[in-house]
Amino acid sequence: MLMPKRVKHRKQMRGSMRGKPTRGTKIAYGEFGLVATEPCWIRSNQIEAARVALTRYTRRTGKVWIDIFPDKPVTAKPAETRMGSGKGSVEYWVAVVKPGRVLFEIAGIPEEAAREALRLAMHKLPCTCKIVSKEQLEAKDKETVKAPSEEGGEEA
Repeated sequence: MLMPKRVKHRKQMRGSMRGKPTRGTKIAYGEFGLVATEPCWIRSNQIEAARVALTRYTRRTGKVWIDIFPDKPVTAKPAETRMGSGKGSVEYWVAVVKPGRVLFEIAGIPEEAAREALRLAMHKLPCTCKIVSKEQLEAKDKETVKAPSEEGGEEA
């Protein structure tokens, strides 16, 4: 399972999943990627299950990158315990994912095989995702950058 080697603070508050991700929205290494379309917490065992599905389908050809890391501890109190007596112990680790975040990248295999491998991995994750290519993501980024400047030019 993925988890940090050490952390500054053992227990954290739950936090918020609102808004857009500040980084990790571009495919940096591979040719195809899996992008989250809704916010969620992805547990370390779910990341591992998706990784196994990817590598098994590709028969260990090509290369797979995991772009998320579970660095947030989630605590839980034991079952049938009375209220009070402090916060529970750390049960598992999660990666906080916001819509638009690239989760996995894959390269070195044909497009059809890459899409099928990413589809299998998608079913192991708790949030809805979409499969995109590097070209699609770059084209979308160029669109969003051009749109506000064109509007500004029309108004002037």
